Amino acid sequence: MSRYSIWFATPALIVTCALVACTGGNDADMPAAAARSAPIGGATGMELAESQVLRWGNGSEPQSLDPHGATGSPSSNIQRDLFEGLVNEAPNGDLEPGAAASWDISDDGVVYTFHLRPDARWSNGDPVTAEDWVFSLRRSLDPATLSQYTFIMSPIVNADAVAAGELPTSELGVRAIDDYTLEITLHSPTPYFLGLLTHSATYAVHRPSVEAHGNQFTRAGNLVSNGAFMLEDWVVQSHIKLVRNLEYWDNATTTLDEVWFYVTEDQSAELRRYRADELDITYTVPKRQVAWIDENISDEKAFAPYLATYYYGFNVTRPPFKDNPQLRRALSLAVDREIITGQVTAAGEVPAYGWVPPVNGYVGQQMPEAAWTQEERNTEARRLYAEAGYSGDNPLRTEIMYNTQEDHRRIALAVAAMWKQVLGVEAQILNQEWKVFLDTRRQMVDTQVFRSGWIGDYNDANTFAELLVTGGGINNSGYSNADYDALVRQAARESDLGARAGLLQDAEVILLEDMPIMPIYFYVTSRLKKPWVGGYEPNIMDHHRSKNFYILKH
Repeated sequence: MSRYSIWFATPALIVTCALVACTGGNDADMPAAAARSAPIGGATGMELAESQVLRWGNGSEPQSLDPHGATGSPSSNIQRDLFEGLVNEAPNGDLEPGAAASWDISDDGVVYTFHLRPDARWSNGDPVTAEDWVFSLRRSLDPATLSQYTFIMSPIVNADAVAAGELPTSELGVRAIDDYTLEITLHSPTPYFLGLLTHSATYAVHRPSVEAHGNQFTRAGNLVSNGAFMLEDWVVQSHIKLVRNLEYWDNATTTLDEVWFYVTEDQSAELRRYRADELDITYTVPKRQVAWIDENISDEKAFAPYLATYYYGFNVTRPPFKDNPQLRRALSLAVDREIITGQVTAAGEVPAYGWVPPVNGYVGQQMPEAAWTQEERNTEARRLYAEAGYSGDNPLRTEIMYNTQEDHRRIALAVAAMWKQVLGVEAQILNQEWKVFLDTRRQMVDTQVFRSGWIGDYNDANTFAELLVTGGGINNSGYSNADYDALVRQAARESDLGARAGLLQDAEVILLEDMPIMPIYFYVTSRLKKPWVGGYEPNIMDHHRSKNFYILKH
């Protein structure tokens, strides 16, 4: 890990540091891709390659492959290949049947009856039954599992009480009617419930494997899964190799034989590997290389809107940010989001002055200062900073923590420089490896300001609202506001969609007044994809299953 003390005098210097001096490397160092003598896809354009192997860049080392215990995209990307939920997502993001071939919903909207596929099998050949789902949903909510995503299943009867240890798991509102019929009862109508079932926290796990191997059940050789692929090899800080699951109920329509996920925290190195044809799809792109990409390989860009917000969290459980909304707001106003999105990230991100990105049936709320000029925001930031008790003679000294990655570092440098220039804040930046970072952030002991990003688990504003309720598993700011909590709870039980949206908007207004987090921008998906990768379709969730892909002859 490393620390830096940062300050600059002008916005031009901020941008210069963020874009040039603080990055390293240059385009000339990147190897050219191998020459190709034949047209992609052969004579018809659709001929398949003899080797059906897909190689993904996957960012950080996955925290875990346990669908009930892992957090973060690097884990989720792999879990979608290994496991299949009751409900799947089509390539365009639409919901479609998964392990359940169909379902019925009661007239009052609270009882869901899922009809499982009788030909579904675990990778060892065992049938996938309703009892597997009962066991797994109970396990996911069991406090002993230490899941941070228990809130995903909050609509299910008794889910919150089970997760809190107030009721035994047997009281959860799920039951097996017979081997292939599963019933889930909700406490009130929940329009987005089917979308929740695409989340890994609701996946089934193989009970005999969990009971035989305990927390080692996800190791290669131990992991039994029900998705289109199964785990063959896992070399830490290198790669995870999946192979086709011949027992999968829809194996006949799977084309790929192998899927490799590579750890690619170094974005410049990932780009070099991509250009050398060692990767077929990247996890992201180095933001400082977007202009070069536009000029040289723009036809390989896979950029699209994304249901996600990049933000900084303030630890409101400890000084200096506890009981100090003026200070939190001052720091937020002093950040020029236009510079960050226009000159630091520069991949089409949208400056965020609210928490919820564009989602179905919801108008996002914004800070009142969103309509101001940056100079007006800076003036107000200075006033609030002084009101909070800080000045040039008594500057705030704080720390920005981020997980190791080039773009996170560049943003942290820019934010620290803006705070120094506008307010005189003395900020250090600290990076940590992904798993350590997640643990540090969760404990809320050694954090002051931390980088984070929230990717919607389903296309609804509630996936953002519920993150910051009191005691939430990933509420790493420690934010707690009874009025906010009440509005989010009321919205979860409101069947009128217009009234529900209004309640969530009121909650977002409270959040933006309290400012436990500092939204910076709304994401876009920014990755590169080789022209021989077929079946890839951008979607707002950026959820992809390798089962839908194939490799063209090249």
